[in-house]
Amino acid sequence: MKSILILSTILFCNLVFAQNIPITKSSTQLTIGEITKFHSEILNEDRTLNIYLPHGYSKDSVKKYPVIYLLDGTIDEDFIHIAGLVQFGSFSWINMLPETIVVGISNIDRKRDFTFHTDDKEYTKEFPTTGHSAPFIDFIEKELQPFIKTNYKTNGTKTIIGQSLGGLLATEILFKKPELFDNYIIVSPSLWWDNESLLEYTPTSYKTKKNIYVAVGKEGKIMEREAKALYDKLKPLNKKNTKIYYHFFEKQNHADALHLAVYDAFEKLFK
Repeated sequence: MKSILILSTILFCNLVFAQNIPITKSSTQLTIGEITKFHSEILNEDRTLNIYLPHGYSKDSVKKYPVIYLLDGTIDEDFIHIAGLVQFGSFSWINMLPETIVVGISNIDRKRDFTFHTDDKEYTKEFPTTGHSAPFIDFIEKELQPFIKTNYKTNGTKTIIGQSLGGLLATEILFKKPELFDNYIIVSPSLWWDNESLLEYTPTSYKTKKNIYVAVGKEGKIMEREAKALYDKLKPLNKKNTKIYYHFFEKQNHADALHLAVYDAFEKLFK
């Protein structure tokens, strides 16, 4: 018993002594890219970009990279998990897609920027700031893409990812200004906007190669029907210079379809 008491006392003293030993802390910043702000004359406001740069990226290097433009690219939206997919997919032992720059476009008012004009008063009453996708598309074409080309090592290959209202905008760009991007990843597009008028639009023709991916989850009859209708509308374009893919994620919904859809799109479009 005496031996046990002595041992317990020693252990207790050692524990107290250990708790009083100062722990040396050393830390550095974890950096996956940079946050850039620039003023848009077209939108008359400052815009923030969250930019993922591949490991080893250097402005002094001769290597150039494709670019993914991510709508809803705010830090607390889709930027980090999509950048993670890009990093994972570009590992040499995965080789799903090439090392790629990701440009996350931070939102200010996505309802304003991602929707085109409507005369339906029910929409304008519920969403009073909507209907300004035209200047936002001009911003992408005339300011954002030239800014990225000038300031980063890009090779000219451009992909857009849009989900929900972002999917609506990506579809509008595909239909009206298809040459802005080479690859379109459109997930759960909100084609219900303006009573599905975009589905009646005749897409602008193009000559360059396109890869188009459309996906939707278990999101209700309207969303599911519209996504399939978009795919069916695009299918006649599935010819020599265009590849079109569609996937229905029956176990996902509007909230969680994007991550798996983008992974699936990377496999189909790039691998």
